[in-house]
Amino acid sequence: MASSALAKPQMCGLLARRLRIHIIGAFVVSLGVAVFYKFAVAEPRKKAYADFYRNYDSMKDFEEMRKAGVFQSVK
Repeated sequence: MASSALAKPQMCGLLARRLRIHIIGAFVVSLGVAVFYKFAVAEPRKKAYADFYRNYDSMKDFEEMRKAGVFQSVK
């Protein structure tokens, strides 16, 4: 058995190399999740609010709630 036939394992700098790979991977995944959230959740929510308030009449809504008896201080 020749000991020179086996390659020595790389131990020096192993932790730093693995951390570098994992930090880059975590950054890429978090960037992907942020982009997904922006286009799948935030933009449709902004559009829904804009569509709702485009034709919203607050006085009409107030009068309907007043007639329904929601407010105690308004007759």
